[in-house]
Amino acid sequence: MTKYEIMYILRPDLDEEAEKATKENLAKILTDNGAEINEVEELGKRRLAYEIDDFNSGVYVVLYVTAGHEAISEFDRLTKINENVLRFMTIRDERE
Repeated sequence: MTKYEIMYILRPDLDEEAEKATKENLAKILTDNGAEINEVEELGKRRLAYEIDDFNSGVYVVLYVTAGHEAISEFDRLTKINENVLRFMTIRDERE
C-alpha cells in the first residue's frame, strides 16, 4: 500500500446535491477497491489558471489516501468518464 495525494476539480455549476453525490461517489470508488482515505481537504471554488470546457472556476478537493495500484487505476478510469470532473491528478504523497 502506497500513500497518494489526489486532487480533482469539479464543475462550478453543479448544485449542492450533485456536488455532494459526486464527492461521495469518487470516495466510494477508492474505498470499494481497498483504499483508505486518510484526509479530505475541501478547498472550495477557485478561479482556474485557464479556461476548461468554458469554465473559469472550479471546486477543488484534495484527498490523501493509502491505496494499492488497483484502487488508483480504477479511480483514474472512472474519473476520466465522469462529466462532473473537469480535471484530476494523482501523485505519490512524499509528505512526513
